[in-house]
Amino acid sequence: MAMNATLAKVTDRIIARSAEPRSRYLERMAQAASEGPRRAHLTCGNQAHAYAAMGADKDALVAERAPNLGIVTAYNDMLSAHQPFATYPDVIKEAARAAGATAQVAGGVPAMCDGVTQGQVGMELSLFSRDVIALATGVALSHNTYDAAVYLGVCDKIVPGLIIAAATFGYIPGVFLPAGPMVSGLPNDEKAAVRKRFASGDCGRDELMAAEMASYHGPGTCTFYGTANSNQMLMEFMGLHLPGASFVNPGTPLREALTVAGTQTVLANTALGNNFRPVSDILSEKAIVNGMVGLMATGGSTNLILHLPAMARAAGVIIELEDFAELSDTVPLMAKVYPNGLADVNHFHAAGGLGYMIGELLDAGLLHGDTVTVAGNGLRDYTQEPKLKDGAAIWVDGTTQSHNEKILRPASEPFQSSGGLRRLQGDLGTGVMKVSAVKPELHDITAPARVFETQEAVKAAFQAGEFDKDTVVIVRFQGPKANGMPELHALTPSLSVCLDRGIKIALVTDGRMSGASGKVPAAIHVSPEAADGGPLAYVQDGDMVRVDAVNGILENLAPDWRNRTPATPDLSDNGHGVGRELFEIFRQTAGPAVTGAGVVV
Repeated sequence: MAMNATLAKVTDRIIARSAEPRSRYLERMAQAASEGPRRAHLTCGNQAHAYAAMGADKDALVAERAPNLGIVTAYNDMLSAHQPFATYPDVIKEAARAAGATAQVAGGVPAMCDGVTQGQVGMELSLFSRDVIALATGVALSHNTYDAAVYLGVCDKIVPGLIIAAATFGYIPGVFLPAGPMVSGLPNDEKAAVRKRFASGDCGRDELMAAEMASYHGPGTCTFYGTANSNQMLMEFMGLHLPGASFVNPGTPLREALTVAGTQTVLANTALGNNFRPVSDILSEKAIVNGMVGLMATGGSTNLILHLPAMARAAGVIIELEDFAELSDTVPLMAKVYPNGLADVNHFHAAGGLGYMIGELLDAGLLHGDTVTVAGNGLRDYTQEPKLKDGAAIWVDGTTQSHNEKILRPASEPFQSSGGLRRLQGDLGTGVMKVSAVKPELHDITAPARVFETQEAVKAAFQAGEFDKDTVVIVRFQGPKANGMPELHALTPSLSVCLDRGIKIALVTDGRMSGASGKVPAAIHVSPEAADGGPLAYVQDGDMVRVDAVNGILENLAPDWRNRTPATPDLSDNGHGVGRELFEIFRQTAGPAVTGAGVVV
């Protein structure tokens, strides 16, 4: 199949736009790679410190003839998705020894759970934790003793932070090893219904707590298709996972076999062998485009619209909202996974999953098949699925048919002809909206504004019955410079109740929504943010605001609003409590949402 014309045009534009920074990046990576194995540049004293606790592995490390892997782990046992990583280092070390190599835990990185901090003050550190993770990985790998790296991370900011660091250390190979989703619990639609009943006062906290515990109930990633599982999709589409590795449940023999296979694969990719495959070769412009296509085809998390530009920039690739928008108009929506449907990721995986989807998109000319991957032979490898044979992972041809077309459809007969992402522009700034789960009649709303500066104030207005007519809810001063750009997902139940009551309601914010954002039309990531001189600071209650995802328009229809004095809220409380004191430099230096709201890139 010939390459889709829009895919080719967007890719060529990204390559041209990125020519200078990508060239500089590759020159730096080539220079670093030409210096040979990292340990060769350490003094005897340096090396003695690095090997002092390595016991029987010391001789192999001193000989420098076999690779040494650096393990960067985001393990903690508060995140269900990361709890399985507790045992990974021992498995990786044993697999390395069996191959005549060595492995060391290079360092740990923080990993916070947005589910725990959702609607709480701690969420104001969430986005910035991505940059902290990148920095912490840099510290871990700065010891310069590693021939390749193994990255253990799954959730929202963790994978993007690890990717930024992996790109920075792109002169060595790397592989990402996932932990997999928890087995299915309470169906997501039932959980959402209980949340709405609680928001309306129709059930008590006991019922809410029981539903939440039945939904989030064991080790592994949350099973809805939010940011964590979108990250796993991204790693597969970009070739940094092994084929079919993303959605194998924790604690299974196949899951451990994939960890062993990932270790063997990255060992084979080091400069000490004949198959050198550094991360800088994998993180190409085409790989980034493949990730963007996967995001559209699966209806993935809006958070990746923030993360992908930051990740790409770390590898010298510049992507912009127009690239997302054009690809979204072209790439079909092939999956219906909650919140875009009733199925969870386990059901999606059983229906054919990422392997089926990649095959369909390749055959439709909507993916670049010639990218470099950890597996080695282009993206077609990722149509295969892993199986367990004699205790080891092997790969066989994956399905060419969906096993459930209510969940997963072919590219020729998708759920929607487009990926469901819209760029909105106008005199209120530039934002994005995910419309894949939004009813068509809500794609274009013009209504009076209600202006808020905290999500708590929105919920209080809802509880007071103040949303009794069509409304555009403005929640401003929620950008990275104001308070770290927290997710505002706690608003979803209340605003969903309004929609259920027949009230047309839209959200406009310079903050974020969750990767699980669903049926509420939400223009998010509005840039420039209100705290940085953005037009949202000028909006007043009663202004007629147009939120039009059909035509991509975001505007204030009130006359002469530009002549007003902008609102200047008191942000002093944003600077202390729950560690916020430590992040003042982040708030001061964060970039705009359209470039990824980054601090370190």
